[in-house]
Amino acid sequence: MSTKDFIEKDYYKVLGVPKDATEAEIKKAYRKLAREYHPDANKGNARAEERFKEISEAADVLGDPKKRKEYDEARALFGNGGFRPGPGAGGSFNFDLSDLFSGGQGGFAGGLGDVFGGLFNRGGAGTRTQPRRGQDVESEVTLSFTEAIEGATVPLRMSSQAPCKACSGTGDRNGTPRVCPTCVGTGQVTRGSGGGFSLTDPCPDCKGRGLIAENPCEVCKGSGRAKSSRTMQVRIPAGVRDGQRIRLRGKGAPGERGGPAGDLYVVVHVGEHPVFGRKGDNLTVTVPVTFAEAALGGEVRVPTLGGPPVTLKLPPGTPNGRTMRARGKGAVRKDGTRGDLLITVEVSVPKDLSGKARDALEAYREATAGEDPRAELFKAAKGA
Repeated sequence: MSTKDFIEKDYYKVLGVPKDATEAEIKKAYRKLAREYHPDANKGNARAEERFKEISEAADVLGDPKKRKEYDEARALFGNGGFRPGPGAGGSFNFDLSDLFSGGQGGFAGGLGDVFGGLFNRGGAGTRTQPRRGQDVESEVTLSFTEAIEGATVPLRMSSQAPCKACSGTGDRNGTPRVCPTCVGTGQVTRGSGGGFSLTDPCPDCKGRGLIAENPCEVCKGSGRAKSSRTMQVRIPAGVRDGQRIRLRGKGAPGERGGPAGDLYVVVHVGEHPVFGRKGDNLTVTVPVTFAEAALGGEVRVPTLGGPPVTLKLPPGTPNGRTMRARGKGAVRKDGTRGDLLITVEVSVPKDLSGKARDALEAYREATAGEDPRAELFKAAKGA
């Protein structure tokens, strides 16, 4: 990402969230947009693929508190008058250095270098060749409901850019690339912005590598990078939710010149369970009970996910739809504790009755003939 992109791109607008959005709101917006524009759901749609890249880039910056802070401060400096073109100054910048370095109004504690993290170079200063960090990689994995609750280690096949094996990452078929004359091997070029400051961008001639291949490698076309596929075992933590985006540091594409590897972002999809559902950190289950159990009370055995059944004590007169709680039988939380199992009672009405059961119900109906459970309903309807 170039300095210009970092300053000019409105990542909040890309994700459709306000500037004071919480981390949860940012994640929610990313998940929604990622599903809509993911390349797997938009085969052959170049615009959707580009949009997906923009969404991922925005989520990478706004989803990281440190990157988001630097991004907000950099945009505030340019957008709110931190650098102001002086009249007739030909685009030069006017600012108060005491504010800028002391943390005063419009300034930043820790100094300008901390805010921009090397995005700016003072005029006339050189730039040393730096190791290049590998690209971040996005992937997806589908888990069963049980795997998502308990955690699982799954094989994940991923493709990313890695040093080309044919030319050992040099980009030159003979292994002897030359230093780029445009950037003198730094991989970066600077352009003046007035006021003694300049902006740094990747060199357009060597694409930021600092090297140019005289005899481009036939496999990587001189880039020094080629597509590499590998299968790795990825541990998905317990309690992961459907659509959650997990960051695995250093598991992305390898870096260049000794640079660190990028990160791997895994979007998790969770299948449904025939019995259990989920509500936050709690699991849900609907348990059928007989009319006698609901009316007279009793003990009912209830299944749990991956554990022994629990016994639910129904008080006499339990209504249909009542929800009760079995503590500690839900999903795993971040702190290692578990949520609860929410048990909803559903009174089961039999379709076929034996003669003995029918006689008993007839006797019950006669015994309660004077009772009208709908009397209050009609009274309230009439008075409304």
